[in-house]
Amino acid sequence: MPILIKLYGKLRENVRVVDLEKGLPVTFNIEDGSIHFVYDIIEKFVISEGELSHIFVNGKYCGIGKEVKDGDRVGLFPKNMALLFAEIPLE
Repeated sequence: MPILIKLYGKLRENVRVVDLEKGLPVTFNIEDGSIHFVYDIIEKFVISEGELSHIFVNGKYCGIGKEVKDGDRVGLFPKNMALLFAEIPLE
């Protein structure tokens, strides 16, 4: 099962190895046995950590050290799309 990647804003420009359709966010699947952490994804697509403001895996805010596995959804936001984000527990 692949990992679903969503790139927002200018991060689209970093992806050249995947045939992208127009639209935002850019959404595509990858199947790569060498991908184990978010860091591996940003390295694969030549995205520097300094370009990122927020990372989400399966809807949860995380860092580049977050482990990813088949079936996960990864959202990457660039600095120019920084969000105010606070995880508020639901009651």
